[in-house]
Amino acid sequence: MTTAYQDITQLGALDLSRAIHTKQVSCREVMLATLAQVDRLNPQSNAIVSRVDSEILLNQADARDAQLARGESMGWLHGIPQAVKDLAHVQGLRTTLGSPLMKDFVASEDGLMAQRMKAAGAIVIGKTNTPEFGLGSHTFNEVFGATRNAWNPDKTAGGSSGGAGVALAQRMLSVADGSDFMGSLRNPAGWNHVFGMRPSQGRVPMWPVQDVFIAQLGTEGPMGRHMRDVAMLLSTQAGAHPCSPTSLSEDPAVFAGSLDSNPKGQRIGWLGDLQGYLPMEGGILEVCQSALNSFSGMGCTIDEAQLGMPPEQIWQAWLVWRQALMGPRIAPFLINPANRAHIKAEALWEYDQSLGLTGAQLMSASASRTRFYQSMLTLFEKFDVLAIPVAQVWPFDVSLRWPQNVAGQSMDTYHRWMEVVIYATLAGLPSISVPAGFGANGLPMGLALIGKPQGDWALLKLAHAYEMANLGMLAQRPPGV
Repeated sequence: MTTAYQDITQLGALDLSRAIHTKQVSCREVMLATLAQVDRLNPQSNAIVSRVDSEILLNQADARDAQLARGESMGWLHGIPQAVKDLAHVQGLRTTLGSPLMKDFVASEDGLMAQRMKAAGAIVIGKTNTPEFGLGSHTFNEVFGATRNAWNPDKTAGGSSGGAGVALAQRMLSVADGSDFMGSLRNPAGWNHVFGMRPSQGRVPMWPVQDVFIAQLGTEGPMGRHMRDVAMLLSTQAGAHPCSPTSLSEDPAVFAGSLDSNPKGQRIGWLGDLQGYLPMEGGILEVCQSALNSFSGMGCTIDEAQLGMPPEQIWQAWLVWRQALMGPRIAPFLINPANRAHIKAEALWEYDQSLGLTGAQLMSASASRTRFYQSMLTLFEKFDVLAIPVAQVWPFDVSLRWPQNVAGQSMDTYHRWMEVVIYATLAGLPSISVPAGFGANGLPMGLALIGKPQGDWALLKLAHAYEMANLGMLAQRPPGV
């Protein structure tokens, strides 16, 4: 790759957009640089899959250049290469869900998120890899294989937006989309030294989906290397839509505004390991507490915080909700019983567990969830933001399915080691993973900030202030990038 091409791939999305619109670079040059970076790094990391033919992409880039020559721009993503997570539809591309049962399914139309990004000018170059059905925070599947951590190819990238996180860290993408049910935007961001935001529930409507009334735990959202890019992509993804009756009506243009703010006086509650309840591998708390010092330096106050409800009660309610929502997603694939042999054990476990659930159990779990939400509201009377590690373990060996043991404690489910991420999800709160730094093992870790209900804008501004205070640490790049 030439130096000029490497310079292009180092740019964040907004800087790249500015360079395109001022004609410092052409859309063709951007596409050539992106494809060269993918050719160089993706064979090892396996972040981008179902890649579109280069000639088709270059023709699209030329068409974007022709538009600019006529004084026409589609939007801020005009001519910028994007890869969409392989759980979402892009017309003409495979949506495999990481499942061998879906490996040949080609979407006939764009999903809502892809529609909005394309309308802003994005050129879709392929998909980003995800675990089978998006289950488990470790991106591997039988269709494409495993995605490897940007900082150490022997380690997991996290998930389920693992392909997106690695593609960002390795400068194959300037900004990326993902989705989050159980930390899937936050965990791979933390493990690849980028930002990943789970917006407030309803902020980014999803379509097509099976259900729009009950399934309110998963959401799509943005990832990026720079907070301005994260906020700008959110402004594109967000906005009410008739297909999603619970989507928020606030004008998404607010997220395209200036992120500059003075965080002095903001009160941050440090949840840590929940007074020893959450097992954590060594060094994680220390790295996250060091990151918290940045907020102290900005004039924020940091105090210990405690959930107002026993964590085990929250977990039990979570299990019911998780199984009730995941079981029906797997059910259509089991109409043919022979398909069981082609579905991973973790997905079958979710389905099998869901079969025994009753309506009364779900309503009881919903009541527990309501109590938890009310307890969070009480906590936010004392704090503006809550902080907690984004993961309980460091990126683990890529050959493992999931950690069986954390800090000497056996994990009783395939996702118990991810328990730290459920609190923002269950309460429908916005949460962003900011890079916290690196452990003695040289691996990245993230710090999750949790905002007040529908407090996405305030959370974005606080994360931006953190970014401005840590530019040196954030500028570190993975080996060979």
